[in-house]
Amino acid sequence: MYKFERLEVYQLALEYVDSMYDLAKKLPRTEERNLHPQVIRAATSIVLNIAEGSITHTDTEQRRFLGMALLSLMETVACQHIIHRRAYRSEAEIRKGYDISQMLFGKLQALRRSLNRKRHS
Repeated sequence: MYKFERLEVYQLALEYVDSMYDLAKKLPRTEERNLHPQVIRAATSIVLNIAEGSITHTDTEQRRFLGMALLSLMETVACQHIIHRRAYRSEAEIRKGYDISQMLFGKLQALRRSLNRKRHS
């Protein structure tokens, strides 16, 4: 088993990807070249950055990858706002992914902070 596979944040990111795929597949055909691939790419990027960052040799590199994961997470949240504003899906349909995004944000931030503390110890 790889190090990242044991991380709770990685497992939560996988759950989040599932919720974003579910949301994206319910978008109208008019969004098949815009929001659909964008939300999928950004959600997938979160998982990939967590995995890639976990095998880096320095905490600085890992923090950088976690930062990229956070940026991708915010991109998916913005996509969810657009989806809601365009009335493509109801608030209730978006809520599950949004709730996971908040938990994922907290865990990514906590992991970054723990790496910062290690650096300053």
